[in-house]
Amino acid sequence: MPRPPACPGGLWIEAGRVEYGAALELQHHIVRQKVEKQRDEDVVLVLEHPPVYTLGRRGGRENIRVSGAFLAERGIRIFHAERGGNITYHGPGQLVIYPIMNLEARAMGVADYVAGLETVMVRIAARWGIVAAGNARNRGAWVENRKLGSIGVTVRRGICFHGLALNVNPSLEPFTWIRPCGLKDVAMTSIETELGQPVKMADAVKTAREAFSDVFNMPLHDADMDALGDPRQAQQAVPSKPAIHG
Repeated sequence: MPRPPACPGGLWIEAGRVEYGAALELQHHIVRQKVEKQRDEDVVLVLEHPPVYTLGRRGGRENIRVSGAFLAERGIRIFHAERGGNITYHGPGQLVIYPIMNLEARAMGVADYVAGLETVMVRIAARWGIVAAGNARNRGAWVENRKLGSIGVTVRRGICFHGLALNVNPSLEPFTWIRPCGLKDVAMTSIETELGQPVKMADAVKTAREAFSDVFNMPLHDADMDALGDPRQAQQAVPSKPAIHG
């Protein structure tokens, strides 16, 4: 991806563990603020989710390999999202980054943006000496034929949301109960699995901030959730364009 021009800084918000539905509502709230010109700065949400499978616009329920009762016993919910693509898993130990950015203001196309997210994940992996790469056919970060991280984005009036999910130290077992992204015989991996020793999420978050700022040429400023206002004001009145997922 060509290095984008320097741009105004954005807010970097480390939100901790957030239910998927609440995180989606928060993203809608920020998108609405930006569409209605109530917020100029871009926002990067950094968090983890409790166990959940999310289904994209291409569906994915047919790629669940176990029963609903099986999932209920393990506390894994199923959630429909407006992002592109098929089914994926989110859970503790997975680093999730949701940038809510004005791509039009940055003169950035969706393809370059997705390539940038891949590069962020590749750089995080490199921090531990892991050689990862993007994939133009199946977007995400891959270590040989093992998938390390996924990407799913949506664009609404030039504002992107959703983002990336990088496996730092999660249990990989829930991935075996589905066909991740609808792909057959795909093996999922994590930084900790590839390294063969424990990896702290805090170290991954620190590396992610450095990588994101550099890849998108974007200064990042610490903020907390109070800077975002009341997400209960969020509305879904603005239609979204088709998204990319991998």
